[in-house]
Amino acid sequence: MTLYSFLLQAHSGWRYVVTILLLLAIVVSFAGWLGRKPYTPGNRKLNMFAMISAHIQLVLGLALYFVSPLVQFNKTTMTDDTTRYWTVEHIFMMIIAIALITFGHIKSKKIVLPEQKHRTIALYYTGALLIIIIAIIASQRGFFTMSR
Repeated sequence: MTLYSFLLQAHSGWRYVVTILLLLAIVVSFAGWLGRKPYTPGNRKLNMFAMISAHIQLVLGLALYFVSPLVQFNKTTMTDDTTRYWTVEHIFMMIIAIALITFGHIKSKKIVLPEQKHRTIALYYTGALLIIIIAIIASQRGFFTMSR
């Protein structure tokens, strides 16, 4: 197994952990916001684990970025759709999504009212998940298939 194939499989598989934790955090935060529920230590931990899982995915993705044959820096990078996507668009969208998750988590920690904490997580994490879904769709690879 090469470093590239190891990183590709790790990055491809870890997306399920990120997705599940993000979905859980989003559902719980919407329920807390709309149901006017208290913000518990369990909420904080779930939101933090979702953020940490996204950061792990970023580290795997950055390592993959530097060994991937799909990432190229040459005069044809921007003219070839596949090369442009993997070299520029994918990493850009994912960094924006992870920034949203991180900013949402940081912002929620500074808020006092429980409903506002839930609301902040719900909105930031949902925005991040939408960007992640758009990026996966733009890759023209199936969400439920492992990368080749």
